[in-house]
Amino acid sequence: MTLRRLPVRNLLRRPGRTAALTVVVAFLALSLFAGTVLVRSLNSGLESLENRLGADLIVVPATSRGKIDPEKIYLQGTTGYYYMDAAKLEQIRAIDGVVRASGQVYLASLRADCCSVPIQVIGFDPGTDFTIQPWISQRLRSELGFMDLVVGCRVNSAVGESIRIYGQSCPVVARLDATGTGLDTAVYCTAETMAALLEAAKDMNHELKIDGDPADVVSAIYVKTAPGEAERVAAKILKMRRPKVTVIQAKTVTSGVEASLQGVTRTIKVMIVCVWALAVILLTAAFTLLGGERRREFAALRVLGLSRWQLAGVALREALYVSLLGAFIGIGLGLLFLIPFAGLIESALNLPYLTPGWRTMLWLAGLTALTVCVVGPLTAMVSARRLSRPDISAILREGS
Repeated sequence: MTLRRLPVRNLLRRPGRTAALTVVVAFLALSLFAGTVLVRSLNSGLESLENRLGADLIVVPATSRGKIDPEKIYLQGTTGYYYMDAAKLEQIRAIDGVVRASGQVYLASLRADCCSVPIQVIGFDPGTDFTIQPWISQRLRSELGFMDLVVGCRVNSAVGESIRIYGQSCPVVARLDATGTGLDTAVYCTAETMAALLEAAKDMNHELKIDGDPADVVSAIYVKTAPGEAERVAAKILKMRRPKVTVIQAKTVTSGVEASLQGVTRTIKVMIVCVWALAVILLTAAFTLLGGERRREFAALRVLGLSRWQLAGVALREALYVSLLGAFIGIGLGLLFLIPFAGLIESALNLPYLTPGWRTMLWLAGLTALTVCVVGPLTAMVSARRLSRPDISAILREGS
């Protein structure tokens, strides 16, 4: 038997011991990889929410919170609708400090024969919009046509298929990239398409509470202000009458999410530290105890001519092989848990959650494997140092 094959033979000769060590290392790798991906996904989700909102202020009817909290549409994908006179848009544009303003119209489809699925439909004006159009242009090179839809990544409709909304067949022409927010479950159309859908909903006696022409209403007005002017502009908007409105500051939405996110990430980081501390203690104790059990084995190897450093090398290679196997299992379990159940994790945390791409995942997996494969052998150093200096005659006499 060669010295290279000796560590593998030792591991196979004691399968129970090897399995126990592998489980500890796998648990260590799983905690580090999964915890890091969770924290990274939450931070990416918050950043995506900030980018997707794209406005400093969001103006909605004062009655909207009585129907549905507008923030739930962005964070949870809850469907809802509310309307106000589109004339409010021009009033807001005239306020000093307003750089850009664009309206959006909301419509919720039903779980009924008239609609394919219950989804949130968001209509926007491509000519003035600055929050949706930049994302759509990344996926759709042509103009969005009448009755065309762009769907969020979590809408179960592929490009080329059609979605039926209040009896109207709307073809899907593009899918947006994931944002990790409730906006991934929405569909988007032009203001002209939305006016036709609102008219179709009224014809089906769906109570929308719209007075007048459906083309003359908005649900929310997104406002971009000059630097430092958001609070002053918000105060001026709130003084307007007919109709009364509520002003949501984008930083209020993101700061609330950020506060919750910090609490969750802090808990995850504490758990990672605790798991690592426990795993390192267990690995050190395990390799130390195993070193005591194997004193005669290593004394016999010394008699056969192995040097002290060769014995230490055998112990270290055994630890490295166990670490590699444990890292592979732990990272594999993390991927099986994080990728398929990303939606459930987002729902459970109730926070924006955007899973990193495959390149980032591979980079984190490699970093985790490297870290574990350094920690494992380091903990074996305690045992290796003892085994490299055995009193051969005394050890062999113990068993005589």
